[in-house]
Amino acid sequence: MIIGFCGGTGAGKSTLVERVAQFLGKEKTLILAQDHYYKHLPHLTFDERAQINFDHPDALDFDLMTADLEKLKQGISIECPVYSFAEHLRMEETVVYTPKKFILVEGILVFAHTPLRSLFDYKVYIEAEKEIRVKRRVTRDVSFRGRFEEEVRQRFKTTLHSMHNRFVASNKEKADIVITNNGAIKNAEAAVTQWLKNVIE
Repeated sequence: MIIGFCGGTGAGKSTLVERVAQFLGKEKTLILAQDHYYKHLPHLTFDERAQINFDHPDALDFDLMTADLEKLKQGISIECPVYSFAEHLRMEETVVYTPKKFILVEGILVFAHTPLRSLFDYKVYIEAEKEIRVKRRVTRDVSFRGRFEEEVRQRFKTTLHSMHNRFVASNKEKADIVITNNGAIKNAEAAVTQWLKNVIE
């Protein structure tokens, strides 16, 4: 069973997907994240790579991600890329992923690419209010991606909000279920796991 999880940056996708994997059984579940599949552009300088709009579908290697998911669906292992957000480049090493009973695909743009989306058996859209998403994104990028708060907030003003409306929120209607995650993660977790119980049964 392949389930796609989409939603705006800061909506809580990664955390909720981890909770879903625990519910389904970690040993039976594989998480395939969009964040591994940004295009590798070593011919550009660091400053040029830093100017890329990473919230636009063109920044992603959807052909590779779709091909890898098709292999997993066929029972074939893949070598998943490892991407460095500090350098905006893929690392030399890869990680071997073996097919599992449940595959959870997550990312802000995974509903925006039709060939990839067509591989999902079910689609979950995670929704959160704009200001909540901004605060969560600032916390993550400052803590884990070496960014500055003002840099992150400026990116929201210049590109993130418009990209969200154009490529993320516009695909909400394609979801089988919409989960609201404005408060405690346990509430969203309870909603999605109850839905999953019904789907599996």
